Amino acid sequence: MKMLQKICFVLLLSMFLSSGSTTPRVYDGDYFEDKDINDGRVKSEQGESQAQLNLGNSYYNGEVVLQDYKEAVKLYSLSAEQGHSNAQNNLAVMYFQGQGVLQDYKEAVKWWRKSAEQGDSSAQYNLGNRYYNGEGVIQDYKEAIKWWRKSAEQGDSSAQYNLGDMYREGQGIFQDYKESVKWYRLAAEQGNALAQYNLAVMYENGQGVLQDYKESVKWYRLAAEQEFSQAQFNLGLRYYYGEGVLQDYKESVKWYRLAAEQGFSQAQFNLGLRYYYGEGVLQNYIMAHMYWNIAAVSGYKDAIHNRGIVEKKMTPSQVEESQKLAREWMRTH
Repeated sequence: MKMLQKICFVLLLSMFLSSGSTTPRVYDGDYFEDKDINDGRVKSEQGESQAQLNLGNSYYNGEVVLQDYKEAVKLYSLSAEQGHSNAQNNLAVMYFQGQGVLQDYKEAVKWWRKSAEQGDSSAQYNLGNRYYNGEGVIQDYKEAIKWWRKSAEQGDSSAQYNLGDMYREGQGIFQDYKESVKWYRLAAEQGNALAQYNLAVMYENGQGVLQDYKESVKWYRLAAEQEFSQAQFNLGLRYYYGEGVLQDYKESVKWYRLAAEQGFSQAQFNLGLRYYYGEGVLQNYIMAHMYWNIAAVSGYKDAIHNRGIVEKKMTPSQVEESQKLAREWMRTH
């Protein structure tokens, strides 16, 4: 007799890696409101760099004025030429993304460097990303680390997270789990969900810290509450196995469900298992089949296998009902 596969994952991923984001960070903290726009134009025409930056932000965001990237570039350029670091960063973003100007990675790097050398943390972060990805410059992990460190030391959580990744992976620097934990923690304490997740993994694996399931659960929960699906899934696992928390199948199902609703196929698969065995929910083959059907859409082989097995325990009308529920679920998620 062929037995149903029961596959539970100790971890979804060893880590979540996202160093070197391709999306640059723009400074758009200030722009003119309706009552100030005319005064802003006058000051901009008089050569006030802050007014040029703020008016550029208004055009970039379409605030008070019609969105116009070319006008934003013009104003950022005027301000950047006067040495305004935020304008230099924003002008770099426009060149990098090809907004209002022909895309030019080298020109973007030029302006990021000018801004970064003045100590602008966003520019330092963005410049580090360019070196990591080799965009507009030759790829150079050591140079990426240099600029991320400058940004991280100013408290930039994304740069802190990236340093944590580099120390953990040993990219451009000697691998050092303790140093990785240090930077993940700094970012995690600022609410960076990726760092919270990776710090949880470090505690779970005992990398750079003493293994501590309770501390791992703490950080998984913080990331999960920010709707980070990998963390929701791993928190569901912890409740299922009773590691770092009291075993609670219902709580496990709650977190699996939240991850599943974000399209997380492993969570959809595990929800199918819970319904098949009646763990944390009433046993329901229709629901088990439904979740395995949904996970199978992503090509999840174990879900395809299990769906075929549970079908043998169902009537044709039950299979039809399950398929209908799966279609409805897919339309609403």
